Amino acid sequence: MSKMTFKRYELKYILSAENYKIFLEEIQKHLFLDKYKETTIQSLYYDTPSFQLIRTSIESPLYKEKVRLRCYGRGNQDSNVFLEIKKKYEKIVYKRRIELKLSSLEQFLNKEKQDLTQIEKELLYLFDYYYDLKPRVLLLYDRSAYLANDSDLRITFDRNVRFRLDDLDVTHELNGTKIFNDDEVLLEIKTASGYPEWLIRLLNDNKVYKTSFSKYGTVYKQFINKKEGTL
Repeated sequence: MSKMTFKRYELKYILSAENYKIFLEEIQKHLFLDKYKETTIQSLYYDTPSFQLIRTSIESPLYKEKVRLRCYGRGNQDSNVFLEIKKKYEKIVYKRRIELKLSSLEQFLNKEKQDLTQIEKELLYLFDYYYDLKPRVLLLYDRSAYLANDSDLRITFDRNVRFRLDDLDVTHELNGTKIFNDDEVLLEIKTASGYPEWLIRLLNDNKVYKTSFSKYGTVYKQFINKKEGTL
């Protein structure tokens, strides 16, 4: 069973193709690929009809939250998926999730499951609290994730970041509209403690600086909000 709760900092950086090669070579000297190796991740974001969750997130309050379903690779009804609450308070990310079969997702959301865990109760509460919380955006990206042996450090590279606003089904083809240039890669560094010295040097030597980039936020601002003319 994978970890169901997380508390950590998550910092993001946009890499050029040249910097991606440099970072990948150096990181492979210190970290190892996680169990998923290199895979396409699908993140299906739930929101209200007015996109309340992402609009609140864009305003950068002290506290914000998102609800999403995560699937590794192209799913089917027997796939294990994760239903997650991702919260951020004062720059610290808290993630709570449950693992279930895709085939049992609707049964869970329809409150047919008995003997709920605390995290399951929290998820169902959010679906009650927010009006008409449903899938709104499907994000897809090809990820390589690296872990440290001696710390909680996790580093991911996301390439070919794309999205769909319709056909929000994780069992369908892994295609979508790109939101990055082909030569750009999103680097995320996730840890509950500080960076090791080699990583600080790597960032400084290559003049790579953190950004507040959000995949879902970018889709909303550049595609949904532009189309609907509201924010």
